Amino acid sequence: MSNSINIKNKKAYHSFEILDKYIAGIQLYGTEIKAIREAKASLSDAYCVFLHNELWIKMHISEYAFGTYNNHDPKRERKLLLTKKELSKLKKNVSIKGFSIVPLSLFINETGLAKVQIALARGKKLHDKRETMKDRDSKRDLDRIKKQ
Repeated sequence: MSNSINIKNKKAYHSFEILDKYIAGIQLYGTEIKAIREAKASLSDAYCVFLHNELWIKMHISEYAFGTYNNHDPKRERKLLLTKKELSKLKKNVSIKGFSIVPLSLFINETGLAKVQIALARGKKLHDKRETMKDRDSKRDLDRIKKQ
């Protein structure tokens, strides 16, 4: 089952310094997975939060076009499925000031299940963002020179 569904959070790499990445399952309703297969989801304003020792993600999945009265709420919180060891490690690190959990991408794996790639991240300051952009531009220029 080869699906090319890969929805990315483009702001994450710009706004955050990525420290550690995890792949998590996500608990969905039937119309939600159908909408994801149509690429009707957005991670641009998504965030993760701990509630009662469980990790939840708040993201936007548009309503399924052919869903009837039992269509889902587009902005509801969805439970992320991780091991207890991973959850405890993340919770310990998030309690430190400046760290947060950011969703990086939403994809469908080979078996047809929706997965979210999340990351433990630290927010960048404005000067860090400028430094990253400067490094990226200089690397691009060097690659252009090498190509010639």
